[in-house]
Amino acid sequence: MLAVRNGDRAITAASRREHRWRRFKMRPWGKFLIALCLAALWVSLSAWLALAWVDSIADHAGTVLAWILVSLLALVPGFVVALMGASLAMDRQPPLLVQEPTTPVTVIVAAYNEEAGIGETVRKIVASDYRGQVRIIVADNNSTDRTAELAEQVAAETGADLRIIKEPTPGKSHALNAALQYVDTDLVITVDADTLLHPQALRRLISRMETGPGRVSAVAGTVLVRNSRTNLLTRMQEWDYWIGIAAVKRMQGMYSATLVAQGAFSVYRTEELLRVGGWPDAIGEDIVVTWRLMEDGSRVLFEPTAVAFTDAPAELNHYVKQRARWARGMFEGITAVPPWSQSRVLAKLVASIDFLIPLLDIGYALVWLPGLLLLLLGYPVLVGVWTLLVFPITFLMYGILRHYQSSRVFGQLGLRVRRNRIGYLAFILCYQALASTASIVGYLQFLFRRERVWR
Repeated sequence: MLAVRNGDRAITAASRREHRWRRFKMRPWGKFLIALCLAALWVSLSAWLALAWVDSIADHAGTVLAWILVSLLALVPGFVVALMGASLAMDRQPPLLVQEPTTPVTVIVAAYNEEAGIGETVRKIVASDYRGQVRIIVADNNSTDRTAELAEQVAAETGADLRIIKEPTPGKSHALNAALQYVDTDLVITVDADTLLHPQALRRLISRMETGPGRVSAVAGTVLVRNSRTNLLTRMQEWDYWIGIAAVKRMQGMYSATLVAQGAFSVYRTEELLRVGGWPDAIGEDIVVTWRLMEDGSRVLFEPTAVAFTDAPAELNHYVKQRARWARGMFEGITAVPPWSQSRVLAKLVASIDFLIPLLDIGYALVWLPGLLLLLLGYPVLVGVWTLLVFPITFLMYGILRHYQSSRVFGQLGLRVRRNRIGYLAFILCYQALASTASIVGYLQFLFRRERVWR
C-alpha cells in the first residue's frame, strides 16, 4: 500500500506541475508571432541605423549592391538571431509527465567498419536505466572488419537482445531500411555506431515522445562531442554541438517542428516511418525523412536532456566533408519536401527559415571575411569599427546559452562542463569561417550535381 500511495503522490505532483505549466503557458503560435514581431522591429532599427553605412558603400558599389551587401552582413543575420533569441527567451520546456516509460523499443545501429567502437556503443545501450524492453539491431552495411563479430560478442557478455542484419548496398539509408523490416515494436530508435548514450538518454527521449502534445512522430535527442580533447578542431565543435546546434533545435522544438531528427540519436514511431517509406536514398536521409513525417501534420520534438556523445571529425578534410554533406542534405530536403508542402502553417514558417541559411553562409564567407581583411589593411569599406560590435553581442548570447545548458541540462543529469576556454575563444572568433566555407562547398556540390559520397 505504501508503494501505491507514493505512486499516487508522484502522479499528483506531476499533475500539479502540469496544471501550473498549462495555466501560464502561451501557445506556440503566440510565441512565434511575438518573436517574429521583435525580429522585424530589430531589423527595422538596424536598417535605419545602417543608412550611413549603406551610403558609404554606395559610393563605391551603387545603392542596390550596397543594400544587398548590408543585408548579407547585418540584416539577414540580425533577423535570424533576433528570432531565435526571442523564441528561446519564451521557451518553457513542458515537464516529462511519464517519468518511467516502459514501452518496448528497438534500437537500430547502422555500422560500416566500426569494430573500434561498436562494442562500447552496444554496452552503453544495455547499461541504460530504461525499464522497458530494449531490442538492438546492428545493420552491418557490408563491413570488411569484425564489426558484426564484436557486436555479437558483447551481446553474449551482457545478455543483450541483439540481432545482426547484413545489408550489402552502400548507403546508410539502405542499412536502416533493411533493419526496419525486422522491427516489431511501436517505437524505433536510431543510434550511430560511434555514439554513446547517457544512462538516462533512452528514458528521457521516450518520455518526451509520450508527453508531447498532439500526434508526435519523432523526437530528436541531444548529441554532444565526446572527443573534444583531440585537437583545436574538436574543441571548437564541442561548443558548436553544445550551444549552437542545441539552441537551434530548442527553438524548432518549441514550435513542434524540429527540422532534423538526426540519425545519430532520435526516436520514431515505427508506423510513421513505414507510412513515409522509411529513409530515402539521399545524402541527408534524416533531414528528408523528418520533413516527410511532418508533411501530413504530425509533430517532431526535441528533448534537451536526452543526451548522447559522438565522435566529431578530428581532421579538417573530414570536417569539411561532413558539413558539406549536411548543407547538401538541407537542399535535398527542400527539394524533396518544400516548406510550403507542410500542412501545419507553423511548420511551413519554421522550415522556410532554411532558405535564409545559405545567405548567412554566403554573407559570412564571401562578404564578412573579405571585408574584415580590407579593414585590417586600412580600408573600412564593408566592415567598420561599429560592425565589430557583433563580437561582444555574440559573447553575450552564447554566455546565456551556456548558462542554460549548464543549469537546465547538465544540472539534471549530474554532468559537469569541462574547461575548454581556448576552444570557446576559437569557436567565437574563427569557427564560423570554417562552417560557412564547408557549407558553401555542399551548396555547390548540390547545384552541380556532384556524385554523392556518404563515407
